Amino acid sequence: MALISASTILTSLCLFHITLAYFFYTNPHAIADQALVWVLGEAVGMPQIQSFSTPSPTSSFLAVTLFLVGLSDLTTLSMPEEIWLVHYWGAQAPVRIVLFGCLTLFTYLTAPPASSTSPSMPSRLSSHHYPPAYGPANGGSEGLRNRVFFAFTLLEFLSWFWAWVTLREEAAAFAARKRRRSSSNTRERS
Repeated sequence: MALISASTILTSLCLFHITLAYFFYTNPHAIADQALVWVLGEAVGMPQIQSFSTPSPTSSFLAVTLFLVGLSDLTTLSMPEEIWLVHYWGAQAPVRIVLFGCLTLFTYLTAPPASSTSPSMPSRLSSHHYPPAYGPANGGSEGLRNRVFFAFTLLEFLSWFWAWVTLREEAAAFAARKRRRSSSNTRERS
C-alpha cells in the first residue's frame, strides 16, 4: 500500500494548479523567481526570461486555463471511486505522463544555452544544432524554451508518474475488493 493515497496526490496536484493560476494572474514574477525554478534552470542551462516580470494577457490566459484544469480535475474526485480511480484517472494519468515527458524533452533539447558566467558549464547541444532562424520568428514554440516552462513540465511529469503508479496499485486493490464482494454475494444467494 502506498504511503500517500492517489486521491491525496490528485487533490494536491489540483490545488497546485489552482495556486499556480492565482500567481500567474496576480504576480507571475513570484513563480519565475522561485528557488526550484532557478536551480533547475541553472542545472540544465535554461535561459531566464523577463516576460514573467509583470502580469500580461498571456499569463492571465494561462491562469484561467490552469484554474479550469485544476477545478475540473478536482471535481472528478467527487465521483464514485470506481469511476475516477479505474476509468477516468486510469486513462488520464498515462496520457499526461507522455505529454509532459515529451514537453520536458522538447524544452530541454531545443532551448539555447543560458548565458552563464561559468564557462565550464557544459552545453547540451553545440550551437550548430540550432537552426539559423532560431528566435522569435520561429513561432510560438520560442515561448516554451525557458526555465519556468521546463520546471513546470518536469514537476508535472514526475507528479503524474507518481500518481499513475499509485493509481495502478489502488485500482488493483479496488478490483480485488470488488471481486471478493461479488463472490461473497453469490455465495449468500445460493
